[in-house]
Amino acid sequence: MRLPSTNLGILLFITVLLIAACGLIYELIAGTLASYLLGDSVLQFSTIIGCYLFAMGIGSALSRYIDRGLAYRFVWIELLLGVIGGCSSALLFLAFAYTQGFQLLMYSLVVVIGILVGLEIPLLMRLVRGRYHFRDVVAHVLTFDYLGALGASLLFPILLVPYLGLVRSAMLFGVINVVVALWSTFLFANQIAAVRALRSLCVVVLCGLAIGLVEAKRITAAAEDNIYADEIIFSRDTRYQHIVLTRFKDDIRLFLSSHLQFSSRDEYRYHEALIHPGLSAIPAPRHVLVLGGGDGLAVREILKYPQIESVTLVDLDPEMTKLFSTNPMLTALNQKSFLSPKVHIINADAFPWVDSSTDSFDFIVIDFPDPTNYSLGKLYTTAFYKAVARHLSTQGLMVVQSTSPMFARDSYWCIAETLKQAGLQTYPYHVYVPSFGEWGFVIAGHRDFQFPISLPAGLRFVSVTGLPAMFQFPPDMSPLPMPPNRLNDQVLVRAYDQDWKDISH
Repeated sequence: MRLPSTNLGILLFITVLLIAACGLIYELIAGTLASYLLGDSVLQFSTIIGCYLFAMGIGSALSRYIDRGLAYRFVWIELLLGVIGGCSSALLFLAFAYTQGFQLLMYSLVVVIGILVGLEIPLLMRLVRGRYHFRDVVAHVLTFDYLGALGASLLFPILLVPYLGLVRSAMLFGVINVVVALWSTFLFANQIAAVRALRSLCVVVLCGLAIGLVEAKRITAAAEDNIYADEIIFSRDTRYQHIVLTRFKDDIRLFLSSHLQFSSRDEYRYHEALIHPGLSAIPAPRHVLVLGGGDGLAVREILKYPQIESVTLVDLDPEMTKLFSTNPMLTALNQKSFLSPKVHIINADAFPWVDSSTDSFDFIVIDFPDPTNYSLGKLYTTAFYKAVARHLSTQGLMVVQSTSPMFARDSYWCIAETLKQAGLQTYPYHVYVPSFGEWGFVIAGHRDFQFPISLPAGLRFVSVTGLPAMFQFPPDMSPLPMPPNRLNDQVLVRAYDQDWKDISH
């Protein structure tokens, strides 16, 4: 079959667009998966992008040594990319779950995929140069290459991750690579020997990837069953994180990007300690702001004060707040706190929201995940704390979740020092939560903090008589001199990473 030259040109440039999108998607999947499982998204994406671009350069250099059978070799490159790229996410999940070689496999896959992607465009340009002027070939190929990259970068966070997940997204783009290989056997049929055998192979690979698309949930379930000790009852990739809920008997646990956030057996200790020492010390509090806390457990504790008129919760991920607003098992845990008419949920990035809001609050709760990466670390900086403090009323106080003063001692006292450098008076304290060990918080404000003389009825852990002991630190958790965490120099993220490396060793 011979295609008209106009149709041939269109198909050739669509090919460029698609292979560019596929190559970028594989790179984004590797970076996202690494940041989910290893943390420190800046390090993961930087090293992966660097290795990928370096490997593309190697592939481009190697293309000069391919003199014959250009079309045949182009089809094989697309097939290999379809198989390796399409299976990359599944392989990485399984490697993390069952082996110690996750990083070695990840960078090996990035390099192999990068070399193959680096071979694609030079070979395709050589295949079409006889049909167009060289300047037109370069202009059109690079234009569609960049358009494909743009499309992939937009599709990935908006549609692919939230609706397909990482494994299915990789499989889908593996299918696209193989489809490109198959239609290339028609575009360049007169340049390929044994074309029927090659087409048959493309169909077989397509069927294999299609099965992978259908069975993607089983693949991730097999990996996660080995990562998490208990039965997984919910698992979802969102634009911002990987949410997993597990259950063992009556214990429900929430993991965000593989990091434990709470256990239903002892979360009351954490959330009572987070809320009541500070909120009970404020005379007649009416308006409360919660930054983070998308599980509604902190809000549950706040609503134990009948004088509270409004609670504004700002959480980045709408999937989190929706889950904890609608799932009966989870709404039982947070006592339907998100359904209270007093609660107003805003799904937004807390950093710009705090900077743009003009509202004032009597009590502010900062309950973010630990600063495992620079995206989270910006929410622990002097700049952020200064912006938050501008929203405190005259008698207002704020409280910050501040990681463990036992296992991440440098990090804890770095957070305390950051609050001081933001111009606030600080009152560090800690409690024991069985699921986490010793855990730390810091109350801060523009005024003195005095121990409250009463607390809401029905608390299971925090008591008036027990409060003073929470503010006493034994020698192994006592203050350390630490620099503040600033937006342009996030020492906290590096300290946190080192703290937990020291523990693991």
